[in-house]
Amino acid sequence: MPSAPSPAVLAVTRLAELPGLPEQVEAAREACTRLRWHQALRRRIPEAAAESRVRGAVASAELEGASMPVDAVRDVMRGAATWSVSPDPVERVVRGVVGATAESERVRELVVRAPLQALARLHTVAAAGLVADDALGRPRVEGEGCAELGDLGPAPSAAVVAERLRGLADVLVALPGLPVVVAAAVVHAELATVRPFVRGNTVVARALDRAVVQAGGLDPTGVAVTEAGHGAGGSAPYVGALAAYGRGDAAGVGLWVSHCCTAVRAAADQGAAVADAVLAGRLG
Repeated sequence: MPSAPSPAVLAVTRLAELPGLPEQVEAAREACTRLRWHQALRRRIPEAAAESRVRGAVASAELEGASMPVDAVRDVMRGAATWSVSPDPVERVVRGVVGATAESERVRELVVRAPLQALARLHTVAAAGLVADDALGRPRVEGEGCAELGDLGPAPSAAVVAERLRGLADVLVALPGLPVVVAAAVVHAELATVRPFVRGNTVVARALDRAVVQAGGLDPTGVAVTEAGHGAGGSAPYVGALAAYGRGDAAGVGLWVSHCCTAVRAAADQGAAVADAVLAGRLG
C-alpha cells in the first residue's frame, strides 16, 4: 500500500489550486510546449541547450550582482577559454555560477532519484573558492550562519534547515506526480529563503530550478532560459517575490508562485530566441 504524501508534497498540491494559479500554471506549460516544437529543436537540441546554459549563467550571475560578457562565458563553457589564475571577486562569483549552471545538466537524472545528492553536487561547484573546502556540498551546522539575503531576516537555525531540506527532498521525489512549475517554485524558494549553505544559496536555487524543470518534463529539451525568466524584471522583483514567500502566508507564497509562472513563460520566450539563433547560425 503506498504511503501517504508528506506535508510538503500536500502543500505543493494545494498551492497549485490557489485562486488564479491553475490558469497561470497552464499558461507556463503551454509556453514550454510551444518551445518544444520549435523547428530548430528537431535536430539541434544539444546546441540550443548548450547556448541556453550560457545565457542562463549570464542571467544568474547578474542576479548575484556580477557581470561578464556572454561571449566570454560561452568560450569558457565550451572549453575555448580558461579562467584567470588569480580571479577577482566578480570572477569568483561568475565561476561558481557557470559551474552550477553546467552541473545542472549532469544532475538532472539525480533530481528525483537522489535529490540531496544533486543539491550537494550543485553547491560544491557553486561555492568552490568562496567557502572553506569542508563547507562545500553540505548544509550549515550549528554555529554557522549565512549573510546572504539579509533583507529576508536572519537565516534559520541548522535544525530548521535540516527539517526543511527533508521536505524539499520529499517534493523532488514526488515530482512526477506534481505540477512541475509549482514544485520548482517551492524548491527554488526554500533554498533561497532557508539558506541551507554558508554561501551560494541563490545560485544553487536557480541551478536546481533549471534541473527540476527539465527532470519534471516541463522543458525536457533544456532550452528554456529559466534564470533569465527570473531576472526579466531585474533583481528587485525577484528578491521581493522571495521575501513574500518567506512570510509564509498564502498571499505571499501565491505571489512567488505567480512570479515563477511568469518567469517560465519568459524563459520559454528566451529559449525560442536561442532556437531562432541556432537555426539562423547566429550564435557567437
